[in-house]
Formats: sequence, structure tokens, C-alpha cells
Amino acid sequence: MDTINNRLHAFKIKTRDWFVRHAEGPHMQAWLAFFSFIEAIFFPLPPDMLLIPILTANGRRWIYYATLTTVTSVIGGIVGYAIGFFLFEVIGKTIVSTYGLEEEMARVAELFEENAYWAIFIAGFSPLPYKLFTLGGGLFNISFTTFVFASILGRAARFYLVSYLAYKFGKRLGGLVFTYFNFTSILVALIIVLLVILWKIV
Repeated sequence: MDTINNRLHAFKIKTRDWFVRHAEGPHMQAWLAFFSFIEAIFFPLPPDMLLIPILTANGRRWIYYATLTTVTSVIGGIVGYAIGFFLFEVIGKTIVSTYGLEEEMARVAELFEENAYWAIFIAGFSPLPYKLFTLGGGLFNISFTTFVFASILGRAARFYLVSYLAYKFGKRLGGLVFTYFNFTSILVALIIVLLVILWKIV
């Protein structure tokens, strides 16, 4: 497991550097759409790592890039759902085992039993492996309508927030969000959960 984690870490570093180099290239939009799509199925790195460098150079179009990332990510999520529903034994299980996420998938099943909508929404927004929830959505036969609606809201909340921060506060804050994205997204996700709990109590 340590060997797999070390290889994944090295891969993430190299890929992140590649993202930064190509953020101002002529094909940056195509790359952003591509990585947003495959991240929802199997790719280990979030599209934010390409989205943020793009926006530090093209901040005025933050709404466009946030929309592009959201749409292609949700489409990828739908493909992941289909793989989980139709081809989990053939493809989905390989994706899960490659990253050593068998225990996490069991936890996803528990979260779906508790509240599928909020589980997918939080996964779409937070640094939780969204691919687990797309594959799990199909595997555990979650309502497709619920899956798509929660994915759209979760992914949009994440990518529009990241895009706006990069646009509004420029390269300096964009870099901080890039570096500490996991912490930022977890914090906001916790705030959302607390608000939902308070709303139910009231």
C-alpha cells in the first residue's frame, strides 16, 4: 500500500506541474474539459489543479470556465454511474482496487443509506473521491435523478467558488486556494452540513 501511495504522490506532483505549464496553452479549454470528465470516473487529481492556473491568467472568464468544468464533470459522473450500474465487476472494481479504496466504498454504501442526496452533494463539493460516489451511485442503484441533481449542485458549488476566488483575489489568493483547497472545501462543506442540521432543528 505504501508503494502505491508513493507512486500516486509522485504522479500527482508531476501532473500538477504539467497542469501549471499548460494552463496558458492553446488547448487549455480542451484539457480542462477532458480532465474534469475523467476525474469523475477514475483520474486521481481534481480539475481545480488546472482550473486555478487558467483563471489566474484568464480571470474575467471565470463564469465560463466554472461552467465548463461543472458540465464536463457531471457528464463524467453520469458515465461513472453507468459503469457502476452496468460494468462494476468488469471496470468499476478495478478502479476501486487500484487506489485501495475498498473500505471507502463500503462507507459510501452506508452514507447512501443515511441520505443519498446529501452524500452525493458533499462528495461533489468536497475533496472526497467523487469517483467513488459516481461508481457507487450506479452500483447501489441510487435514483438517477437524485444523483444528477445533487451532482450538479455539488460540482457547481465547488467550481464556481474556486473560480470566483481566483478571479476576485488574483494570483496570490488563487495560489493559496490551490495549495490549501482540501482544507477550504472541508471547512465550507462542514458549514453547509451545520446549516442543514440547524434548519431541520428549527
